[in-house]
Amino acid sequence: MAKPNIRRILVAIKDPQARDLASVSKAAQLARLFKAELVLFHAITEALYLEVSAATQRPVRVSEAAVVDSITAQLEQIAEPLRAEDVRISIHVVWDYPAYDAVTRAAVRMGADLVVVDCQRHSHPMRWFLHFTDWELLRHCPMPVLLVKGPGTYYHAAVLAAVDPDKSAGKPAGLDGQILAYASCFASALGTDLHAVHAYNPVPDLSASELVAPPLLAAAERRAEQHAHEVADPMLEAAGVSTVRRHIGEGFAIDVIEDAVRDSRAQIVVMGTVSRSGARGVLMGNTAERMLDRLGCDLLILKPVDFPKPLGQEPRGAHVVAVPVRPAVLSAAV
Repeated sequence: MAKPNIRRILVAIKDPQARDLASVSKAAQLARLFKAELVLFHAITEALYLEVSAATQRPVRVSEAAVVDSITAQLEQIAEPLRAEDVRISIHVVWDYPAYDAVTRAAVRMGADLVVVDCQRHSHPMRWFLHFTDWELLRHCPMPVLLVKGPGTYYHAAVLAAVDPDKSAGKPAGLDGQILAYASCFASALGTDLHAVHAYNPVPDLSASELVAPPLLAAAERRAEQHAHEVADPMLEAAGVSTVRRHIGEGFAIDVIEDAVRDSRAQIVVMGTVSRSGARGVLMGNTAERMLDRLGCDLLILKPVDFPKPLGQEPRGAHVVAVPVRPAVLSAAV
């Protein structure tokens, strides 16, 4: 897998009035390291309510432009100190909805190589909605998405690549190569250590009699461990992951990865996902949400290289809702 070339980083800003955004700070740090352009992006997803008289007497675009100008000014305040640090920054504000589609369309339209978004939801009163928004972005965006959970910037930040050489989760064959390539790229740019984690099933398909026979069960567990190293070690050796930084453990992936994060003190976990539909997609989404909640570090989520891009790339515009003129306005007009 070729080394990733990150030239443009899009930061999806949920709240333009917020200050000290970790997503912006970390994206700016990465932009300096990769010599990339930083794009501050905000999609206005709220409905634009206009009285019928206003909607007919003046162009709706006047109201739209006023909101865009106001938010652009707020983003300029975020960008100003970063420009002083020689970070190349552009600002884009559009009317588009829903939020996850707006970010995906903007990333494709602008040719972004990385999307960065804050994912600090634990105290938010509408946590269920933010779960949905973040997960839908992961499902639809073909570009790598960095979900920022930790504050500040990266410092002595180990990078952990979560691989699945057995393809037990149905990942495409080349996705592990992408994961290791991006993890190596980030670790090299940050000047830190590259770690890797692989979780395997300690109890393969055994009969009931084998499960209750301790010697047979122990032998099966030894075979499973040996197989896990046989499939993972050559790939990790080729990627330059030293033996002491390989975390190959038995158990559920979420538990093994959580242990590896703690042992390696990783600040970034690189992992892959594929879009699913139907009931299986719902189950995979729930698992991913639990992963997002349990891991306190940032997550870099990758898609297969052949993941389809959205058919439409232009923003949908404002969601205009026409409302009747209030009676007081009518009487005044008479």
